[in-house]
Amino acid sequence: MNKRFSFLATIFILLLGVFNSVAQDRETDFNFNWKFSLVEDTKKPSKLPLDDENWRDIRLPHDWSIEAQFDEKLEGATGYLPGGVGLYQKHFATPTSTKNKSIYVLFDGVYNNATFWLNGKLLGENPYGYSPTYFDLTKHLKTDGSKNVLTVHVDHSRYVDSRWYSGSGIYRNVKLITVDKLHIPIWGTFVTTPEITSEKAAVNIQVQVANQNRGAASFDLKTKIVDNNGNVVAEITENQKVKGRKEGVFNQKLEVKNPKIWHIAKPNMYTAITTISKKGKIVDSYTTPFGIRSIKHDKEQGFFLNGESVFVKGVCIHHDGGLVGAAVPKGVWRRRLQNLRDAGVNAIRTSHNPFSQEFYDLCDEMGFLVQAEIFDEFDNPKDKRENLNEKHDDYFSRGYTEHFQKWGKSDLTRSILRDRNHPSIFEWSIGNEIEWTYKDYKHVSGLWDEGAPNYWNRIPNISAKEMQKRYQELPDRKYKLAETSKRLAGWVKDLDTSRPVTANLIIPVASLASGYAQNLDIVGFSYQINQYNWSKKYYPELHFTGNENAGAWQEWNSIIEDPMIYSMYMWTGIDYLGEANKQWPQKGWDGDILDFAGFKKAGFDHFKSIWVNKPNLAIGTYKIEDTSIIDSLSGQVNLTKKQLNWNNSQAQKSWNYKKGEMIMVEIPTNLHKVELFLNGKTLGFRSLSQSPDRILRWAVPFQEGVLTAKGGFDGQEQEVILKTTTKPVTIKLSVDKTVLTADGYDVAHVIAQLIDKDGNKITSNNEAKISFSIDGNIRVLGIDNGSKFSVQDYSAKSVITNNGKALLLLQSLKEKGKVTVKFTGQGLKGDSISITVE
Repeated sequence: MNKRFSFLATIFILLLGVFNSVAQDRETDFNFNWKFSLVEDTKKPSKLPLDDENWRDIRLPHDWSIEAQFDEKLEGATGYLPGGVGLYQKHFATPTSTKNKSIYVLFDGVYNNATFWLNGKLLGENPYGYSPTYFDLTKHLKTDGSKNVLTVHVDHSRYVDSRWYSGSGIYRNVKLITVDKLHIPIWGTFVTTPEITSEKAAVNIQVQVANQNRGAASFDLKTKIVDNNGNVVAEITENQKVKGRKEGVFNQKLEVKNPKIWHIAKPNMYTAITTISKKGKIVDSYTTPFGIRSIKHDKEQGFFLNGESVFVKGVCIHHDGGLVGAAVPKGVWRRRLQNLRDAGVNAIRTSHNPFSQEFYDLCDEMGFLVQAEIFDEFDNPKDKRENLNEKHDDYFSRGYTEHFQKWGKSDLTRSILRDRNHPSIFEWSIGNEIEWTYKDYKHVSGLWDEGAPNYWNRIPNISAKEMQKRYQELPDRKYKLAETSKRLAGWVKDLDTSRPVTANLIIPVASLASGYAQNLDIVGFSYQINQYNWSKKYYPELHFTGNENAGAWQEWNSIIEDPMIYSMYMWTGIDYLGEANKQWPQKGWDGDILDFAGFKKAGFDHFKSIWVNKPNLAIGTYKIEDTSIIDSLSGQVNLTKKQLNWNNSQAQKSWNYKKGEMIMVEIPTNLHKVELFLNGKTLGFRSLSQSPDRILRWAVPFQEGVLTAKGGFDGQEQEVILKTTTKPVTIKLSVDKTVLTADGYDVAHVIAQLIDKDGNKITSNNEAKISFSIDGNIRVLGIDNGSKFSVQDYSAKSVITNNGKALLLLQSLKEKGKVTVKFTGQGLKGDSISITVE
């Protein structure tokens, strides 16, 4: 009897474990086994599902625009790549009995004007390509065992509807969500940490519970907090009740002792696991990653993270990942973010739209602060080819303004609900440089008056009172920016009061006069740093800082000198596709720190010397076109104050020029004094006291050989060199990962580097065409050389190097095995590497 009881008890425990495991498995990866077709007609299909037998087999995320050829006849605003109309279908079995279950599909991003059907039944639509959306599939699912068909129609025929490359298609992750009729809805929790000391932290979790049953439901609502080591550090259980066909919101308060704080230097994370149980059985389980951290913005003293004053060393970036377009694997973002971190970057501004959930997850994990931006347009359209009011009234450039009045609140709400538990996000930005789009708005400032100097970074020559008078005298108009911004800021506050609301103001003095700026907690300036003091004088109650900057020393110096200004977001941290109108073959915007392939640029060394508190010495060169800046006696480079303040270096790590050409040698450093040598002969010292922008400069007539810079710090000497290289003879391969997980997501970056006969890396002037071949099962995502002028297909099998190198990006399949990658080139000794997929 005892043995039989013990056996039955064991079976019961196993079955209960299986049940609980199933109950907790809410999310299913829905990225694989899709069908895709490009079509000519923008008209939505009427007879569904569609015959997709001859469509392409694809997996998500997917961006069809990046698969196309660059075409000069297209628009530089979006990178000379096309849009179009695409159709997606997925055939799938109903995953479980729909009895007592609800099943949703969650799209993290579809660009754009997307319409969704299941088995021919309309689910809904989502015009904004940057916001997440989800739909309830339950009532349309098949119960007879036959396959369901999910159809998505994506209309990106208006392919110039952003001012940058947007991508096209289902370019972010898709998940299937299966829950009990009594469950926590998607994005149904909100965690805050209102009180934090070294001994304890108060953790409040707001939990939404939906009861889709007819009758009322009583249940146990339990939340336990788990640290990174899997230890339960706090828990609470409460009995709750929700009426039938209703939702309830419950607030649970917990306390974590000796909390591990989330900080940019050590981004500790916790997980809140919230379960709903009935009669001891778990019917739903919801996990919420979060961090314990405090933020404070002070209009006199700047920004504080966990009580510590922090300078926000930020960059603006767009959402594309170079050769992968807008469908960016997590591993690509990880490499790029790590390279930015190595340059001292600690903050990201998501310009100018919500990014993917995966991106914010990485920022949480890696310790980046994020200013999460939501819109680039409100009531009135921007010109997509010029960042001004609309001038080109054509079909192709109709953008989000067409949808803002109807969809603005919904898009903002869904984005914030998804993202408000990320500790990395410390500010919400409602918009970017919106002022251009409101008629006569700029003239309020007086900066465009006849005879006035150029508006750029100028101090106004009229008073704040005169500006306010001018604003009141504007003719009546349909939309007023102050009114729209008040609504937007209110929508944010309805969802989250734990973070401030900001925006990026391109004409901040006019925005102050209009009342727009007063609707913001933080007034973010776009470049106009000389207007800080004027604004503080007339509006002392407001907090001003930088939300977009050129990356110049003058801007960083404004932070050092004024404690109110705590942030600088350099435009841009990474080269991005688009915003290159009439600049063919330049396909995108030229940033400072990383190029299109994620390779480091001259700006990497400059920002590292400013932002990283470790000894740094680097060297770069370029040809001097204007020799009048050279002192003929001393060889000193005499740049004007303006040139020093606004210099953005284009130096290359090269010592290959024509004999006698006058070359600028730039050495970004934080060492106090550096000596330069050419072929062992000293060219003298330069010091930081002579170089207020932290770049030491020499004018040097070119001679072949070795350029050496030496500097000391704390008794230790550092040295960097550049060598004249000869033609390439060898290809040398390297890879960031030699072992990939066979999950269909993991990526490897293979770098092909040209080497000359002396073993030196080719860095310029001696490029070569190289080709690759692969033996084994792996997905090739593309090849690129990082150049802004390269308009070759990313799907090509060969590439011409840029600065002596190129990038091949590979992604694992769900197959294990060995993969060999080989690169060859005419007249070059090839190289190969092996990757294991396991």
